[in-house]
Amino acid sequence: MNNPDVLIRKYSDRRLYDTGASRYVKLADIARMVRDGRNVRIEDGRTGKDLTHIVLTQIIVEDAKDQKMALPLQLLTQLVRASDKATHNFLSWYLDSTFDMYQKAQKGVDTGLSEAKRAVASPLDFVGNLLTGQLRPPPRPSGEVDQLRREVEELKARLAQPKKSAPRAKKRKRRA
Repeated sequence: MNNPDVLIRKYSDRRLYDTGASRYVKLADIARMVRDGRNVRIEDGRTGKDLTHIVLTQIIVEDAKDQKMALPLQLLTQLVRASDKATHNFLSWYLDSTFDMYQKAQKGVDTGLSEAKRAVASPLDFVGNLLTGQLRPPPRPSGEVDQLRREVEELKARLAQPKKSAPRAKKRKRRA
């Protein structure tokens, strides 16, 4: 988090201050910012030490208390056991990779949903395509395809023209 969208300072009285919005915030506000995709950095108001990991962990614990979201027990157990650096690095890499794959899959689902919404927006077109066996509208031809079509038409026109006889080479009489 090199360039945070939001810089929060945590003071000794446990208050959290959003420096960009010039207001005090709660853990729920920080959780909402993170869920909205904003980069958040939390630092100690006196020392400037990065407290982001600690506060985000605190948010996860608070959410688990409220039963909004609880991590699987096996994962929590493995996180506690990951006291050595190698295990911690592997788990961090694994979780990052898993979340990246999840986000890519989610984008695919979102794309499919937007296509379905378009189909619902014009139900007559959708039914027509369904009856003709085309669930998706045919793709618009690209410029290259248009060029190839023009060339084919030109070739057809050339072939349709009457053939001009080519001049024949005069046969030489062979003398024996």
